[in-house]
Amino acid sequence: MENFRFFRFEDLEVWQKSAKLSADIYVNLKNLRNYSFKDHISKTGLSIPSNIAEGFERESNREFIQFLSYAKGSCGELRSQIHIGIKIEYIDSETGSSWIEEAIKISSMLSNLIKTRRSFLQKSKL
Repeated sequence: MENFRFFRFEDLEVWQKSAKLSADIYVNLKNLRNYSFKDHISKTGLSIPSNIAEGFERESNREFIQFLSYAKGSCGELRSQIHIGIKIEYIDSETGSSWIEEAIKISSMLSNLIKTRRSFLQKSKL
């Protein structure tokens, strides 16, 4: 699969940002006693860079786009969980707001990458 100038998913800025956000969530919530909430939000955060990586490693551009879409969906799920975590005081408001901003940026980056990859897909059909 031709991935423009990127040879590894680790080279993608969107993967780097999402991996950092995921790690920040794990570190910040490591002492949270509500294991159900901690487990769910941690898995949601982890699914963003994981889906980017899995899609990158797939055989086709179409599959890559599909996994980028999954990652984008996880961004929305994560934002929802952060909002709830702030409301129930599991997540500090300042930290949560920062995570929400970062998730929005990541979602926007994913949208742009999806758009670019779809354009590439359309051109390859011509």
